[in-house]
Amino acid sequence: MSVEEGWYIASKGQSLGPMSRQDCIAQLPQHQGSGTTVYGPPTGGQWVPASTVASLGGGGAAPPPIPPGQVAHEIDYEIFGDDIQYVEVTLDPNETVIAEAGTMMFMTNGIQMETVMGDPSKNQGMFEKLLDAGKRAVTGESLFLTTFTAASSQQEKVSFAAPYPGHIIPMHIDQLGGELLCQKDAFLAAAKGTEVGIAFQKKIMTGLFGGEGFILQRLRGDGIAFVHAGGTIVKKELAAGETLRLDTGCLVAFQPSVKYEVEMMKGVKNALFGGEGLFLTTLTGPGQVWLQSLPFSRLAGRMLAGYSKGKGEGSVIGGLANIFEAS
Repeated sequence: MSVEEGWYIASKGQSLGPMSRQDCIAQLPQHQGSGTTVYGPPTGGQWVPASTVASLGGGGAAPPPIPPGQVAHEIDYEIFGDDIQYVEVTLDPNETVIAEAGTMMFMTNGIQMETVMGDPSKNQGMFEKLLDAGKRAVTGESLFLTTFTAASSQQEKVSFAAPYPGHIIPMHIDQLGGELLCQKDAFLAAAKGTEVGIAFQKKIMTGLFGGEGFILQRLRGDGIAFVHAGGTIVKKELAAGETLRLDTGCLVAFQPSVKYEVEMMKGVKNALFGGEGLFLTTLTGPGQVWLQSLPFSRLAGRMLAGYSKGKGEGSVIGGLANIFEAS
């Protein structure tokens, strides 16, 4: 294909083309200041800012502007399912979503997938990438994140599945003050531009007995992030000074304005025989918190207990079967 043919323009979530180079030049002035990108023979198979392509004769739009405080890509999404959900993300040309390794369910043909070390939203050197990977290793997560980019001239789709029964919560981080703290295995995916980091608990008691150790995941930015939790999700709005006590495993996420501490269960009988453990998490407002009714640790414990007792638990036939199996 010659440089005179096969040009596309992407602007405001829509793409135009194919068209000739001259038609592309004629169309570009109508998209000034709208984050316009172009795709054509000289761009090396990539969407690039129109103003960087010399063969457009300087008639391109300015480089895509970043609104004040806006760094994350604006993605569209839809959540499907009831108890075992997945989220389907629709990407306009050149938009990207990041996700934990191994969460992708399906993607359309025009999605370009890349596994990266470090934060894909930053321009990092090798040392910074290794440092970020080391932090992720501390949390028990994969060393890598995966990026999915719409590399064609049309909208593309990619979906991410929940790892166990529960619900996916879309978090609009810009509406939550730009930061959210969540349990270390809750993050599923987010628009590119969202910083996925870790937060260390400063208090020894909270770190040792808080259920998540010293480490929580910190999500920063102004885009959308998807968090997964088990069972039914409960959202609470705590007023200033209002306190909520809960099982440590039932905490999913909370705003940084919420004070997070751990206290010992009161009463010897409660602590030893109450079945709730020795410690409770105490949350003090103001701020929003999200709770889950079925933490994965509780689900796994129930499944393991049922497996160890045998398939015929609770029935006479099951008990007899176990006797014959033993003999």
